[in-house]
Amino acid sequence: MFLKTGDKVRVIAGKDKGQEGTVKKTLASENRVIVEGVNVVKKHQKPSNVNPNGGIIDQEAPINASNVMLLDPPTNEPTRVGYQVVDGKKVRVAKKSGQQID
Repeated sequence: MFLKTGDKVRVIAGKDKGQEGTVKKTLASENRVIVEGVNVVKKHQKPSNVNPNGGIIDQEAPINASNVMLLDPPTNEPTRVGYQVVDGKKVRVAKKSGQQID
């Protein structure tokens, strides 16, 4: 998976197309990511010690990783991701600008 927690991404497909957010969690085995403020769904919550009244809460649901694109840090534009070996370490590289991402 080409995304990591904390990456800024833009949604390129689906009902939230065009929205931007930060990756909160990656689910590599399912090829999905949870993006802050994107794909918000209503969840019915039973009463518990944490939430004694229960009720309906808004929660971010996972979105397929193929529906988001990483934002290139210098230009803030969506870019594809490549890999290079620099000083014996594998690093992510933005395809548009050619700059290292991490």
